[in-house]
Amino acid sequence: MKVLLQRVKRACVRVDGDVVGAIERGILVFLGVERGDTAQDVEALAAKTAEIRIFPDASGRMNLDVRQAGGAILVVSQFTLAASTRRGLRPSFDGAEEPQRARELYLAFVEALRATGIVVATGTFGAMMEVELVNDGPVTFLL
Repeated sequence: MKVLLQRVKRACVRVDGDVVGAIERGILVFLGVERGDTAQDVEALAAKTAEIRIFPDASGRMNLDVRQAGGAILVVSQFTLAASTRRGLRPSFDGAEEPQRARELYLAFVEALRATGIVVATGTFGAMMEVELVNDGPVTFLL
């Protein structure tokens, strides 16, 4: 499982021109589910996402998590994170989990975040989405 975190001032995701998820200050999460990922991976990465200290404190140091910073999380499924680009010029998606299982793990990740009390918005799994964001920093981490 790959989780790409971007600290944002705001972000939204549209499907067919309609906003399906939006947040103000917080974290935009791109989630790629790979073959072999488990419920334990979901729990561990959701906990890390909720608790990672990437927001500035009063001294300007990255010392606050998203909840402490008063932020929210927008989770967008992105199977292309599971791609391999090691050979040739066309990415291989052999490492991506099959869609039904990937959807289950994606939804479990979202629910694990919500269980922490953080406001969580989402995109639409499997849809062609337009993601708009204002990166804050930029601050980006790959888990």
